[in-house]
Amino acid sequence: MAAPPGLLAVIHEDADLLVINKPADLVCHPSKDGELSSLIGRVRLHLGHQASGGEATPHLVNRLDRETSGVILVAKTDAAARELRRLWATRRVLKEYLAIVHGHVRDERGTIEAALGRDAASRVAIRDCVRSDGAASRTDFEVRERFTRPGSAGQAGPFTLLRVLPHTGRKHQIRIHLAHIGHPIVGDKIYGGDEDAYLALVERRLTAGQRERLILPHQALHAEAVRFEWRGRAWEFSCAPEPWFAEFAAI
Repeated sequence: MAAPPGLLAVIHEDADLLVINKPADLVCHPSKDGELSSLIGRVRLHLGHQASGGEATPHLVNRLDRETSGVILVAKTDAAARELRRLWATRRVLKEYLAIVHGHVRDERGTIEAALGRDAASRVAIRDCVRSDGAASRTDFEVRERFTRPGSAGQAGPFTLLRVLPHTGRKHQIRIHLAHIGHPIVGDKIYGGDEDAYLALVERRLTAGQRERLILPHQALHAEAVRFEWRGRAWEFSCAPEPWFAEFAAI
């Protein structure tokens, strides 16, 4: 039986591995709103439709925030999951992101090294911050394009499209690091300057005014590509960002 149409945007699939372009505004882990409301739920439906002689057991190798789109790997076997997770844990995977940030980033390229840990002062329980006693974190970036777009009052707003390469995998690392240097990601509801926007999103009370200030419907962060060596060969998976992202950045 075929899987329901539009269930997943599959980049690659074989006996051991499923690679997906996760849409923005989809959580990775199971939620209370049914199988279609999470990536893993959709994966189970997809694999369940293919399975013969029993349900497949998928393992998420990497994860993305709810509003981050892009490449996610799902191992179909325990062995593949162990091997691939070991590559991620030992930092043998090159991860490449696209981000649209506020302002024109001055330097053509740079490195952000700032330790990260829990933000005890925030009302948002999942929010982290730069703190001296946190976990060491490093993010490289380079400018792809600087541009402007009309603002809500007819004013032009400066933005920068960045290529971002995180060398560590801390929670919200790219988002915190870019906000730390004064260039938060467009549409970021936690680190964009008004953390109530995140609470409003979760509580389903986001106002029209908040949406207008956020500019884009989701945070403009896209996991564009991953590259690694596995089982004797080089692997590379990539995918384009969603139309709302691509149109805003004119890519």
